[in-house]
Amino acid sequence: MLRALIKTMRPRQWTKNAFVLAAVVFDRQLPNPTDVLIGGQWQQLEPLARSLAAFFLFCLLSSSVYIINDILDVEVDRSHPVKRLRPIASGELPVSTAVLATIALLLITLPLAFSLSYRFGLVVVAYFILNLAYSNYLKHIVLIDVLVIAAGFVLRVAGGVLVLDGVQLFSPWLYVVTTLLALYLGFGKRRAEIAMIATGSQSGGAQAHRRVLDGYTLPFVDQLITIVSSTTIVAYSLYTFSAPNLPENHTMMLTIPFVVYGIFRYLYLVQVEHSGGAPEELLLTDRPLQITILLWVLSVLFLFYIY
Repeated sequence: MLRALIKTMRPRQWTKNAFVLAAVVFDRQLPNPTDVLIGGQWQQLEPLARSLAAFFLFCLLSSSVYIINDILDVEVDRSHPVKRLRPIASGELPVSTAVLATIALLLITLPLAFSLSYRFGLVVVAYFILNLAYSNYLKHIVLIDVLVIAAGFVLRVAGGVLVLDGVQLFSPWLYVVTTLLALYLGFGKRRAEIAMIATGSQSGGAQAHRRVLDGYTLPFVDQLITIVSSTTIVAYSLYTFSAPNLPENHTMMLTIPFVVYGIFRYLYLVQVEHSGGAPEELLLTDRPLQITILLWVLSVLFLFYIY
């Protein structure tokens, strides 16, 4: 039963919560490794510790949302060719146990969130309410469904900002880039789902499970992906030479190729490889995408903290 509960919590999707750490990195509040090893002062470690605590709390909160989704959709999931194997839908995890686990997660997450920061606690509550609205109603409205998903990523970034004290260098451009990137991933996921239905690799039960797909077509989604992917590249490029906390010689622009390749790679996976139905799975399985993200992260850390 414990294994079934952990599976229902979907730890593989916790990678999405890494957006919480954007603030501590891009506001240049990561500790200097040499100073920490020599002095070991808590003040240097506190921003990173608070950000990691916020990341952990978002993981628990998102898991409670996943459990609630599976409880609400249990009957529909049982008619889905894949989701019927989920622990709650298959009967491996009793609904009563899932409810108790959700209550326990919320009793842990919410008080700890407010103890970190009152404003961070408000963001956590807003994220939870938004996801409840999404699960019950908003996920059935065309375009709004993907916009709500994007809002969830923005709230993660905002939570990472608000959990820190004295954020001064975090650029608003990163909110724009986060929104556009989340929209890109969301529309890519919708395209993959529509393509699977069109090719018959998903049954009619799968289409009924996500009724919002009736409002999308492949040409329409492809247009949206083109708009959002192009705008994402432009917005990130503008960030690399217009944000106030970047190197004055504009070396941050050297990270643009990694972003461009990552966007192109995901588009290739969606349109050519016919994957992308679960972006978090691609992040954990596609080696070129992993290498690109790693090189981008290392480049950012080098330019911000070493160069």
